[in-house]
Amino acid sequence: MSGISRRGALGMLGGAATLPLMGAPAIAATKLRVGALRFTSHAASFVAFERGYFADEGLEVEFKFFQAAQPMAVAIASGDADYAVTAISGGLVSLAEKGAAKVIGGALREEKGIDGQKILASNAAYEAGLTSPAQLDGRTYGITQAGSSFHYMGSKVAAAEGVSVRFKPLQKVGAIIGALKSGQIDAWSIVPHIAKALAGAGKVQIIGNISDYLPDYQVTTVFTSAANAANERAQTEAFLRAFSRGADDFNAALVDRTAGEEAADEMVRLIHKYVYADKPLEKAAKSIRNGAMRISPNAALNAASVRDQLDWFRSEGLIKDSITFDTLVDPSYAEMI
Repeated sequence: MSGISRRGALGMLGGAATLPLMGAPAIAATKLRVGALRFTSHAASFVAFERGYFADEGLEVEFKFFQAAQPMAVAIASGDADYAVTAISGGLVSLAEKGAAKVIGGALREEKGIDGQKILASNAAYEAGLTSPAQLDGRTYGITQAGSSFHYMGSKVAAAEGVSVRFKPLQKVGAIIGALKSGQIDAWSIVPHIAKALAGAGKVQIIGNISDYLPDYQVTTVFTSAANAANERAQTEAFLRAFSRGADDFNAALVDRTAGEEAADEMVRLIHKYVYADKPLEKAAKSIRNGAMRISPNAALNAASVRDQLDWFRSEGLIKDSITFDTLVDPSYAEMI
């Protein structure tokens, strides 16, 4: 784990090989803290935990939950978490530049033919004419922080449509949802299990798809401390093997739907322990199913998408021009596609 302190990590934010085959546990009784959001998109970690795949690898996993990407990056750098899944953010890239974090694989991704992230409008904005992304000019667009995945998506949509939007940082996903429902912001983009639930309840309107603008977007990545990537290879490979088994189960049950209806129902029940746990299963099930996007098999990483994100960060002045793909990514753990 990194020896960087929490204070040091916070200060920093200011300023192809396939995975080895399954076998006997490479390590024994190793305790790990895994960072996650309570999103369906983090299901691979939940499945790996619930079905004993982490335990099979000798890993004793405890989850540490967050409400945004950048605090998770800080936790990895400071040693408060060992591995995590999250979108690439300016904070993560800056920590990688300081030698504190490394992306080691891919997780959620947009894929043609699979329903993905949605662009939303508040009811008030929709009634005032915001019925498609082409009408975003002059509108407010919710993001967690500058340099977040929401900022990246919103910028790419606006650029493609030739419009200008005003980004409003609200720190947490819950705060963005509240602001959109109340009309304090006009637009946002988010994974389908949240977007469809809000739209289905009549709280917001869906006006577009992120895949129309970013068809191969690597939405989230698997990352760890640079120290883990460099010095804890057996542990890191073990984590990725277990994570990938969880992703395979999730994809078969809810994305490709090749495992059968009973397996799909079982997967929904498993995920419900972590996502929409405050709602009855019968109410949560539809949203969980609707949120099923592809999680990369074997943690394969779309390198072209990552490079595009880095190009955008540089163009916005959010990271140093000297930062490269290799600054952020250790390509030795997973396939680069």
